[in-house]
Amino acid sequence: MTIKTKTYTSTFEEDVAKGLSSFPKSLSSKYFYDKKGDKLFQDIMAMPTYYLTDCEYEIIALQKEEISAAFQGEDGFDLIELGAGDGKKTKVLLKYLSDNKIDFSYLPIDISQNVLDGLKESVQKEIPNVDIQPQQGTYFEVLENLAQYNTRKKVILFLGSNIGNLLHPQAIDFLANIQEGMNDNDLLFMGFDQKKYPQTILDAYNDKEGITAAFNKNILHRINTELDANFDVDQFLHWEVYDPETGTAKSYLVSQKEQTVQINKLQLEVPFKAWETIHTEISQKYDDDIVSWLANESGLHMVNQFTDSNHYYKNYIFKKK
Repeated sequence: MTIKTKTYTSTFEEDVAKGLSSFPKSLSSKYFYDKKGDKLFQDIMAMPTYYLTDCEYEIIALQKEEISAAFQGEDGFDLIELGAGDGKKTKVLLKYLSDNKIDFSYLPIDISQNVLDGLKESVQKEIPNVDIQPQQGTYFEVLENLAQYNTRKKVILFLGSNIGNLLHPQAIDFLANIQEGMNDNDLLFMGFDQKKYPQTILDAYNDKEGITAAFNKNILHRINTELDANFDVDQFLHWEVYDPETGTAKSYLVSQKEQTVQINKLQLEVPFKAWETIHTEISQKYDDDIVSWLANESGLHMVNQFTDSNHYYKNYIFKKK
């Protein structure tokens, strides 16, 4: 494998070059998302086996009054959502807050401008009284700006157990960065998928319909399209594993044969052995002890929690210690 000296024009180019030149190979799950990837993820969230969406929706729908009461501040509040997506669950809260004439602004953040455009349009149509101010960017770009929102209480919303895409040391860094941008009366409302029967977890990430497989492989399609590569996507398997001891689910793309891929825009040649892997995603699962430890290490403390009827999933509220 050879990499010629090159100046990268985007983090996508750099991350693909470095990830496919390392051993073992890896690609970041944040690059699943383009217009096609956004649609595939919406399809995943609608699947019966992908329990996370329904569980969190149930929590918010049935406990919105108590959750909203915790959010309110004397001068209103700013609701800042990281990774807003289509806003299906959040809109339950937005409607309740709007119907009850509670003073707030909604600032959805997402890496996908396509998603933000769709969310803004739907919120303006369905809940027209909501002050919505979408912002495009990565979580880490947004975290740098959190402290600027300091004129009134802010509630940082992070749904979907997206924290699970980070290993524990990364999660602590991420939470610590959020904590640094919080004032004493600010809140963090975050979803954590819970440890449970292992097959339930595997079924959520390896559906028989193949939607998750298509979502995982979409990163190869993106590289083909955007970086002029020649991945034979059908020659890669989607593979999911789950370790109930550590609570870590991992997604891989597995090369079914020995092959070489050319990525012309990067002037990069990538050889694969038969059954060699590309690690694409982790989805961490939790229990109360792990969540409390992560919070404590990050300068936060848990002040409340909400769960669904099956106890599959929890949303926690945190404040600064």
